Amino acid sequence: MDSIVIALPKIEDAKKLRAVLERHGFSVAAVSSSGSGALSYLSELGNGVLICGRRLSDTGYLEIKECMPEGFEMLLLASAGFICQVPDSVLCVEMPVKTCDLINTVHMMLTQQERRRRKEKKKNKNRSWKEQNYISNAKLILMQRNHLSEEEAYRYIQKCSMDSGTNMVETAQMILMLFFEE
Repeated sequence: MDSIVIALPKIEDAKKLRAVLERHGFSVAAVSSSGSGALSYLSELGNGVLICGRRLSDTGYLEIKECMPEGFEMLLLASAGFICQVPDSVLCVEMPVKTCDLINTVHMMLTQQERRRRKEKKKNKNRSWKEQNYISNAKLILMQRNHLSEEEAYRYIQKCSMDSGTNMVETAQMILMLFFEE
């Protein structure tokens, strides 16, 4: 789950920003007035966005950026004059903050993170030899009994899997069980 942490020099400002985000449907995990406090919260959470000011009570935004755990991105709230000095790896919203700019930027950041996670999850999905064997055997049965090509058999298993809400290995196992029951 994506988390939002807010770190601003004045804790009252951080709490006001949290209220704005929560009114727009976001969940804010924590607020802090120090970089060390924000980093402590980040280390407990999986991923998300750190919204911070350029200078906190104990450190600057670049030092925080260097120490942030992987999976978090920084959204810096800064004046227009300062934004031009910020590295490309840090997204910025100009102060004074316009609610629509903040909401749209946070939404965009969280959406991009979710897309990256889904893409990474798909990429890392390698089947074991045993799982691949179930699918291969089910394809062979479909090819022999229903006179399908290998591609058609694979697509059939894939479609049945999607229609039933099970993964392809479970669907292949069901096909094999049905065949051997006859």
